[in-house]
Amino acid sequence: FKLGDPMQFQDSIKTCFNKYVDFKGRASRSEFWWWFLFSIVVSIVAMFISEYLYGAVILGLFLPGLSVFVRRLHDSNRSGWWYFLSFIPLVGAIILLVWLIGKGTTGSNEYGAEPTDVEGYQAPQMIDPGTKL
Repeated sequence: FKLGDPMQFQDSIKTCFNKYVDFKGRASRSEFWWWFLFSIVVSIVAMFISEYLYGAVILGLFLPGLSVFVRRLHDSNRSGWWYFLSFIPLVGAIILLVWLIGKGTTGSNEYGAEPTDVEGYQAPQMIDPGTKL
């Protein structure tokens, strides 16, 4: 994983387990969505194996999932308390989905540096078609 690039699947899973109770900072879209995919796949597999295993998996993935969810909200400069919007049927889920899909704030915000920030890194700039190279 090179800072400045989107997280790969393995890096996302490792990061989420390492930060399983870290509700500070920000999470990139790739980190959140790779974790989401991992959680869904592991939960479905566990469900087919045993209901006890399924229960253990759900409990084991809850805190890392909640922390990456809160850090993803932080990336869009929103408080983690917005998580409770999910308890409003349909409307809450739609609003949260839009926020989770959207691009985070560029640069630092009140929750920390941009997840892809690294000292000296600058995102690639679009070249004006009229500019001679």
